[in-house]
Amino acid sequence: MPLAPGFEELEVVAPVDVLRRAGADVTLVALESSREVRGRNGLTLVADALWADWGDRPCDCLLLPGGPAVAILRGHAGLLERVRAQDAAGGWLAAICAAPTVLLAAGVLGSRRHTAHPSVAAELPRAELDEAVIVDGRLITSRGAGTALAFGLEVAARLVSPAQAAAVRTAIAA
Repeated sequence: MPLAPGFEELEVVAPVDVLRRAGADVTLVALESSREVRGRNGLTLVADALWADWGDRPCDCLLLPGGPAVAILRGHAGLLERVRAQDAAGGWLAAICAAPTVLLAAGVLGSRRHTAHPSVAAELPRAELDEAVIVDGRLITSRGAGTALAFGLEVAARLVSPAQAAAVRTAIAA
């Protein structure tokens, strides 16, 4: 999961927590020069790695959070190339809130079903804004911070197993 200043905290913490509880190995990767990255509401997270050190490592899923940081994600040439490579290799892509616009910028969204935050509806006129989470092939999208837990559980079900996601759901009383 790439992190840039202004990330939406719930859209990072909830899915990462759920995925780690399910047994997934999740790496937070800071796009800028410091591993300390401040979110939109002042929460600072310490990333596991810097993009410069991690950017070309293989992964099962590239998970993109939303928030004001999306502008940085959309402008990061290395990340956009990574999104294209992940898609071309048949890997999983997951994007929440405004992050489906990163998929659009990378040219991989195409005609796939997706949802997104209403604030980006003009850029994503095909977004199904009433849906909390949509899975289309190896693409998982979610509407926003309020759907971050459901998003994390769906990503866990697809990447780890439905049984592990169900166990996490029960453990956290979701």
